[in-house]
Order: sequence, then C-alpha cells, then structure tokens
Amino acid sequence: MRTRPLKVALLGCGVVGSEVARIMTTHADDLAARIGAPVELAGVAVRRPSKVREGIDPELVTTDATALVKRGDIDVVVEVIGGIEPARSLITTAFEHGASVVSANKALLAQDGAALHAAAEANSRDLYYEAAVAGAIPLIRPLRESLAGDKINRVMGIVNGTTNFILDKMDSTGAGYQEALDEATALGYAEADPTADVEAFDAAAKAAILAGIAFHTRVRLDDVYREGMTEVTAADFASAKEMGCTIKLLAICERAADGGSVTARVHPAMIPLSHPLASVRGAYNAVFVESDAAGQLMFYGPGAGGAPTASAVLGDLVAVCRNKLSGATGPGDSAYTQLPVSPMGEVVTRYHISLDVADKPGVLAQVATVFAEHGVSIDTVRQQGKDGEASLVVVTHRASDASLNGTVEALRSLDTVRGVASIMRVEGE
Repeated sequence: MRTRPLKVALLGCGVVGSEVARIMTTHADDLAARIGAPVELAGVAVRRPSKVREGIDPELVTTDATALVKRGDIDVVVEVIGGIEPARSLITTAFEHGASVVSANKALLAQDGAALHAAAEANSRDLYYEAAVAGAIPLIRPLRESLAGDKINRVMGIVNGTTNFILDKMDSTGAGYQEALDEATALGYAEADPTADVEAFDAAAKAAILAGIAFHTRVRLDDVYREGMTEVTAADFASAKEMGCTIKLLAICERAADGGSVTARVHPAMIPLSHPLASVRGAYNAVFVESDAAGQLMFYGPGAGGAPTASAVLGDLVAVCRNKLSGATGPGDSAYTQLPVSPMGEVVTRYHISLDVADKPGVLAQVATVFAEHGVSIDTVRQQGKDGEASLVVVTHRASDASLNGTVEALRSLDTVRGVASIMRVEGE
C-alpha cells in the first residue's frame, strides 16, 4: 500500500458534506485498504467558518474555495455545495489544477454536463456524480458501466423522496395535498420552500442526467417536459383506486420505437398497483430500467438524506482515487448517438380524463364523436349522474399528447361539457 495519502478538498459542509467528512474519518482504515492508499481531508470550504463542525479540524476550514481547488497538491475535489455558480467555476478550476471531481450537483450536471465532461477530458481527469441522482441507490454506475454492453430502452422511476412521501400520504390516508405537504414539512422531508420538489424541477434535472447516460446522447434540463404535482387531488386518487392504480410523480426517459429519437419527461401519472413502482412508499426512491438483453431491472432505496447521499459520494471517491493510483480515468461522457429529443406533443401514452357534463341523453355520444374525430381511441367509459349534472370518466388507449390536447380543446367547446375536472397520464402497462 502507498503510504503517501491522497488529498481531498471538500466544498461544502452541510448535511451531506459533514457526513462525507465523518465517514472519511471514522472509516479511514477501511477506505485506505480499499483504495490502496490513505485519503486525507486537506481542506473544507464553507460560507460560515465560525460554525462549530464536530470532528473537523478548524485549521482545515476556509472561505476561499477558489484558493483551495487551486492548490497543486489536491488529488480529488468533492463538490456538495449545489447550484450553478460558484460550483461550475470551482469544478473547472479544479480540473485545470490537476484534481478529479466528485459531485452531487444535479442542477449543474443537467444544465452543463457536456461542458464539464469536456473540461474533465481536456485535463485527463475524472468527473463522477453517483450522488446526483437517487441518493444512495447505485444507479449512475450501473447505467454507465454494468449495462454499457446492452441497449437501454426505457428508464422510469420515482426520483424525489419529498413528492413520493406526499403522494403516498394522500393515497394511504385520503389527505389533501396541502395537509400531506404540511406533514412532510413537519417531519423534515420538505423544505420551507418546497417548489423545487413539488413543481418537479429536482426530478427534471435527474431525468436529464439519466436520459443522457441511458441513451448516449445530449439531454439538457430544457429538453425535459416538466409538470408538478400540486394539482393532484384526493378525487384523483379515488379515480385511480377504481382503476386498480395509484399515483406517482414519475421521471420517464424513453427511446422511440424506431430508435431515432428519445423523450424525457416528469409528471404525475396513474400506475397499476401490480407495477413494482406502485409499492414504493414514504420518502424512498426507485428506478425501473428496461433493456434488450438484461430485461427489467429495479433499483430501490433511500433517495436523499445526509448519510445515504454521502455513501454514494464516498463510493465515487474510492473509484476516483483508485483511478488516480493506476494512472487511468474512468468512463467519461458518451454522447455518440446524438439522438434528437422529441417534444412532449409526440409522446404516446394512455390518458384518464374526468369531465363534468350535463346529465342528459346524447352526451356520451357527443363526447365519443370528439375523441373519434381526433383519432383517440377510447378504452373504457364510466358515467355517474344526479340532479342534471354528471361525471364522465374516459380512459383512452395509447394516444399522442398532441392529439389528446386537441381532443380536450374540442370537448371544452361542447355545450354539454361543463368543464374538464382532471387529466392524468396512465403509465406502467
């Protein structure tokens, strides 16, 4: 074993960063044995240096992150500060000064992953980011390495623990959205401002990363269709249960049937109770992968939290350090297919549409005619009426998003249709 330690700079010492530092200290001997050399925490960049950080030598703490990553003796930079800047500049500076990088920064990787990979390659350094998607769940490395010889056709999953907790609570207790959100906040699952989670910005960034790796193409955050879950109601869950389904916020990345394009989207969807993702409860994450040779695979576990996310960071740290000792670099960016990302209007799926209609003869015929005129085939219809008003629920066969939107606009013009109560996609057939 090499006795000279590999030096690590830690950018950020919050919930995740403090756990990374703790594990590096408490598991130092094991990490050294697995890597083939000891690892040493050489500096910690923070915004508030006066804060007491248990187990971290105050002499290592600095507010000058740029100076830290420019040190010529740093082997690996661990970035857990998040956001776009200064993280982007610090990472590229680290590459230029000879350090490889381990990051948990999903937003930055979804927006500028290609540029960061190019900077790493130009400087013959590693960029690893297992912790950027699904916390402790080993997912990036299996997609990038274990399935490198296979053709992945679909990646579908629950990649945000906050939203899954809220939806699971609505499903199991009948609570409304706000009530479930309040509980998630009280338990620490939701931030004071939950927008990034409930409006699916967080999940969309993860979908962009997953799609790019799975399909070997460039997928940026702007390419991902995003729809939040704030409009999901208890009535939607009641309808889902009547269909033998539940509702999840899903990140779905698909290769087109002809192989000529890909799609990436995040939105609430009904999913059959028989599907493995339907049983994912609480704040857990799970990702379902479908490929040609391996078939169907599912990855499950805690998708957030200090210790779980730090576990993924440390796994990357071990891999990068091993590469450093061997004089090699691991897998880099793979975007050789250069497939276009199709717009949401071309996505084909099933739909559940709930309409408020007049309770009188001929309404169903009118509605069915509109669906037929727009080329949308109906699977099932359920109608209930009372005192001149009725609820009409239509479940379609597979149709494009564009054709469904045209259908809904035409339905709104009918005098007998009082309103469209809800529209939800049905996935996981």
